[in-house]
Amino acid sequence: MTEMARKAVKAGIPIFIGYFPAAVAFGILAKGYDVSLLETFLFSAVVFAGASQFIALNLLVSGVGYMGIILTTLLVNFRHFLMSAYLSRRMGALAGKYKFLMAFGVTDEVFSVLSFTPGSLSKTFVFVLQVSAYTGWVSGTLAGYILGGFLPQVLTQSMGIALYSLLLAVLLPELKKSCRILLLTISSGILNTVLVKMAILPDGWTIIVCIVVIALAGAFFIEDELGDSVDG
Repeated sequence: MTEMARKAVKAGIPIFIGYFPAAVAFGILAKGYDVSLLETFLFSAVVFAGASQFIALNLLVSGVGYMGIILTTLLVNFRHFLMSAYLSRRMGALAGKYKFLMAFGVTDEVFSVLSFTPGSLSKTFVFVLQVSAYTGWVSGTLAGYILGGFLPQVLTQSMGIALYSLLLAVLLPELKKSCRILLLTISSGILNTVLVKMAILPDGWTIIVCIVVIALAGAFFIEDELGDSVDG
């Protein structure tokens, strides 16, 4: 193993450790919803989208149509366009040759490690790091599905709370940093509740409307903050 590969493995171990238990929760939840082993495997192996998989699984079980699920996951994962665009500039000519394969392996944690890695990014480092994350997620999904077959049904069905726990784990650190983010979060909950109570949208489309509206509001707040910092 080359020195660059060893560095990538070392950097990828924390990601593997973080992904595995979350993927186990997804596998158990899929088992509880009577999704087949092959479908669960393909969910993680082809989509590889973390929180979006939990959202898509819940929407699928709720009877939401495929277009609603696709649009929701697209909006949730839209940040990956920005992350991939930044990394493509860091990788230069390397990105042009392997950009589609590398783009598939970009996650929040992988992006964080790559963006803070000094110097140019080598093909070996990027691929080994992404394989570490991918392996943790897919193997955890399979382990969770198999484990779900030995757990009581009431326990496997209760794994739906894993989605909210995962989202809260991502959201809470940001809530502590900004009152504006807290306001946007509360507004999102209120808007979703109102839309659900009004029952004017098909199942699953309330979350799409909330994502679009709150994202636009968030973009306005961020632009305002950037403008203040530039003026100062």
